[in-house]
Amino acid sequence: MYKRSDKVAEAIHELVSGLLVKGLKDPRIGFVTITGVKVSDDIRHATIYYTVMGSDEAKKSTLHGLNSSLGFIRREVSKELRLRFAPELIFKYDESLEYGNRIDQLLKEIGGEEGDND
Repeated sequence: MYKRSDKVAEAIHELVSGLLVKGLKDPRIGFVTITGVKVSDDIRHATIYYTVMGSDEAKKSTLHGLNSSLGFIRREVSKELRLRFAPELIFKYDESLEYGNRIDQLLKEIGGEEGDND
């Protein structure tokens, strides 16, 4: 059974993803993908996890653009989801994809070294 916070997290995920595609015009925001949303049980805080394609500079620029859009995004979330209180939003870069890619790379290197010994 879903908790209310889980349903709100899913709705925020869909809404913010849609805003990034068509609603935000900040040139600092690169090609962003929302990978997940975690909402506190009291629905006062929401952490939005994202990834972005590009260099470290693109990642920093995107975070600045997202943070400058927080007020607009928060108002849209409150309005669209009809919440009594708009949750405090925090954008956090999701490093799990980079970790996964690094692990894959290391496993391939190890597999290649073992193959050389045969």
